[in-house]
Amino acid sequence: LWVYRRQACGQRGGQRVSALCLLQTGFLTLALSLFSTVASASDAEIVSFEAELLPILKARCAVCHMTGQEPGAMALTPDNAWSALVAQRAVGVENMLRVAPGDPQASYLLHKLWGSHRSVGGAGSRMPMHQPALKTAALLQFEQWVMAGAPNN
Repeated sequence: LWVYRRQACGQRGGQRVSALCLLQTGFLTLALSLFSTVASASDAEIVSFEAELLPILKARCAVCHMTGQEPGAMALTPDNAWSALVAQRAVGVENMLRVAPGDPQASYLLHKLWGSHRSVGGAGSRMPMHQPALKTAALLQFEQWVMAGAPNN
């Protein structure tokens, strides 16, 4: 792009390129790089709650959170998980939701999965309790899903 723009601006041989022309080229380069970044972000697949997250919740969480009577007061079985998580007040934590659509830092579920729940006023253990932590890829899926607005998809 720079070579093309320099030729278009008139630099051939020993001629000088005008500062205005180079400034325009810089703005064009910046605009193109921003556009490609936005396009690649919008092309990314949205995490599917049903296909990608529900199997994790079923295998790793619903074992303990079956009826909603357990600590945390939420049933994470396939029929109840989304409605038990999204936009519901977190138990035992002031001013936090279990899942705050669009805001991972305000989502207590993510803090419990990350192990940072005490830093936001929570208590208890990292989840899933008495099991290894979720793999990084799974944690990123939960975070991406929350960032995308926590759709019931």
